[in-house]
Amino acid sequence: MSTHREENVHISGVKRPHLEEMRIRSLGVIDDAVVELSPGFTAVTGETGAGKTMVVTSLGLLLGGRADAALVRVGAKAAVIEGRIAVAPHSPAAVRAEQAGAELDDDALLISRMVSAEGRSRAHVGGRSVPVSLLGELADDLVAVHGQTDQQGLLRPARQRQALDRYAGDAVAGPLAEYTAAYRRLREVSTELDELTTRARERAQEADLLRFGLEEIAAAEPRAGEDVELAAEAERLGHAEALASAASAAHGALAGDPEDPEGLDATTLIGGAIRALEFVRSHDPALAALADRLTEIGILVADVAGELAGYADNLDADPLRLAAVEERRAVLAQLTRKYGGNINEVLTWAEQGAVRLAELDSDDDRIGELGQERDALRVELGQLAQLLTDARSEAAERFAKAVTTELTELAMPHARITVEIQQSEDPDGIEVNGRTVAFGANGADEIELLLAPHPGAPARPIAKGASGGELSRVMLAVEVVFAGSDPVPTYLFDEVDAGVGGKAAVEVGRRLARLAQSAQVVVVTHLPQVAAFADRQLLVEKTSDGAVTRSGVRVLQGEERVRELSRMLAGLEDSDTARAHAEELLEAARATR
Repeated sequence: MSTHREENVHISGVKRPHLEEMRIRSLGVIDDAVVELSPGFTAVTGETGAGKTMVVTSLGLLLGGRADAALVRVGAKAAVIEGRIAVAPHSPAAVRAEQAGAELDDDALLISRMVSAEGRSRAHVGGRSVPVSLLGELADDLVAVHGQTDQQGLLRPARQRQALDRYAGDAVAGPLAEYTAAYRRLREVSTELDELTTRARERAQEADLLRFGLEEIAAAEPRAGEDVELAAEAERLGHAEALASAASAAHGALAGDPEDPEGLDATTLIGGAIRALEFVRSHDPALAALADRLTEIGILVADVAGELAGYADNLDADPLRLAAVEERRAVLAQLTRKYGGNINEVLTWAEQGAVRLAELDSDDDRIGELGQERDALRVELGQLAQLLTDARSEAAERFAKAVTTELTELAMPHARITVEIQQSEDPDGIEVNGRTVAFGANGADEIELLLAPHPGAPARPIAKGASGGELSRVMLAVEVVFAGSDPVPTYLFDEVDAGVGGKAAVEVGRRLARLAQSAQVVVVTHLPQVAAFADRQLLVEKTSDGAVTRSGVRVLQGEERVRELSRMLAGLEDSDTARAHAEELLEAARATR
């Protein structure tokens, strides 16, 4: 019978996320048990006190629930819960887990939670130790737990708004996409505008400093490399007399001194050497080569002597020029002390400073442009928020009627569900329908589901308006209506059938089966009318010593399932009447699916 559901877990070739298996050790009355779940509808049954609710508790711990040392089985060091959850490779849960370093095992997440007898808790996901808080984040994407003491996902207004938006479909999706884009742009504009306006004084000071520096550099009119050239010239002018004397002495040594005709000089000596070799060079090529080299030396010495004579004649020893050079160097030194290590760096600073000053001078214009864009975006957001409110209000009315109808069939004929859509006043908000209201990334609406359990009762938030037994049925009705629009892969219901019997119990089972067409459903139940609709029925049974072992959680099939339904109906497994009624329930459930 599970084949039909097994086929339904594949959509467009992608396996639907669901909890495949869970192993529970040393938790409450459970010693060691393996829970194999159907991807469709699984019913968990058993006698009172057998440990059925531990299935709910185990899943709660597996997905980040609060650890309590009292849950650890007496005599055990720790309770351990391990689960295998099938997920699509790029689903939100898979991405979130992989970002934490976890690895998928054949498109499945392996999750474990340990609670020690001292109350310490540890968690692992995909073979990696992780904070317990990560399990809670995964739970938001994977499981909705509905029990009398569990935190309900759909009880949170944010989740209710998300679910209602999906229920509304394109009527909300279109304006919401436009609103989200405009809201994101408004945040960007507001951030930039705040930065520009709050830093106005700093920007003004920066602009003044840049302007002063650029004017100072422009007044000096430095040239690239000018400081290097002037340094060399100052060195030359400062030692002009020594340079002239040295050049004259060197010239006399090379070319001779006209005032000392008898003196020896390099030119005369080299000429004598050349003449001495000239007469015998023809006798030996090696000597001829040396004679040629002496001739080259003589030419070079003559050239150097000539240049020394010109250097000495042209050397400028003007003290006025030296003073002018030193004055110019002082001007350039002022610039290099402030704006760079040399004049080339000073010129680079000036280029960059001019660009930055242009940016700062344009900020006032930018502030005006951003202010206009911000005002326009706020007007646009107000219009889009109104469209969202109108679309949500229409969807909320349809949704409230549908859930109220479901509750009538679930033995709550006088209950009435309404959806409250409100906006909070905020002087810094946006204008919607003539009011200035607070707004966020999803519009200006605050959405909350309200329940009036009977005529004359005030409508209150569903978490406060329903008793424990009623709450599970309310959540079942809500989930059935939201099915397909609210993407929770697994629903777990505990005590969903509290206070229900007869025809209403059949309707509960039928609706759970309907919900299981789009998600995995796990129900802990006392009612055979509910269990009969399940694709898989698990029996939790104690051993003689009061513990639940691995073999104590069994998948019931065929005759065993009929016997368990008979026990649930009449307390007698072998009663012919109860057996006939059990078989009739199973057949009726098959026929309605």
